[in-house]
Amino acid sequence: MLLTWLYVPGDRPDRFAKAVASGADAVILDLEDAVVAGRKAYARAAVAEFLAESHSVPVQVRVNELTGPDVDADLAAVAGAPGLAGLRLPKVESPETVGALAARIDAPLHPLIESAVGLEAAYPIATAHPAVASLGLGEADLRSDLGVVDDDGLLWARGRMVVAARAAGLPPPAMSVYANVADLDGLAASCAVGRRLGFLGRAAIHPRQLPVITESFRPGEREVARARELLVAVADAQTRDSGTAVLPDGRFADRAMVAAARRVVDLAAHYAT
Repeated sequence: MLLTWLYVPGDRPDRFAKAVASGADAVILDLEDAVVAGRKAYARAAVAEFLAESHSVPVQVRVNELTGPDVDADLAAVAGAPGLAGLRLPKVESPETVGALAARIDAPLHPLIESAVGLEAAYPIATAHPAVASLGLGEADLRSDLGVVDDDGLLWARGRMVVAARAAGLPPPAMSVYANVADLDGLAASCAVGRRLGFLGRAAIHPRQLPVITESFRPGEREVARARELLVAVADAQTRDSGTAVLPDGRFADRAMVAAARRVVDLAAHYAT
């Protein structure tokens, strides 16, 4: 159960171990946008060296664009590495590219949707291959592609991602990075919006963002208490051969609500302070 993923440029090996020790639930070593063309080979070698052994948290790699010139070398460098926990696939626009890549490497795949074309194919991409482990939204590129100037213009796209992931049986998607590392209040407010839309967790680009993200998505005491109350009431109703229950505060509860309540309880237990 993960809430935070910390991106690290692949050409900054001095930061790799620090990222693993940062408190992030997972680390993403980036070979794509964070690395300029002239340093791709250096970054690739540094990432491969770091992944030669396993680490205390999962370490994923964001490879270069699947239709670009660098992805073959990226895959060759990390394939079979003991420390590789998965691949982030940027700018995915079709299920065929995911399926073709899955045939080349044995690793969990995390497609990123970053264009209108990709968004229209979100569900087929999510179900392209059993190796697909999550679906993510690359909001910076999507904003540019759509000409969107603020977060309101992304509401439909965000909702589409949540629905596609759920329909495919995948975990709730994590939010894209919040680019202003100094604006922690803005980060918290943005996380609150994402949580209401059905997102769970968020990628970060600086360790200072991690506690804010965790706190934003970790259930509060009242939410946990309500979830536990619902679970008890539904279980009691089932012993009485009833499919529904009415809680003391008037809430209606049935078996369809159990999965969400269990997730709240499990998440709170996992991130208990």
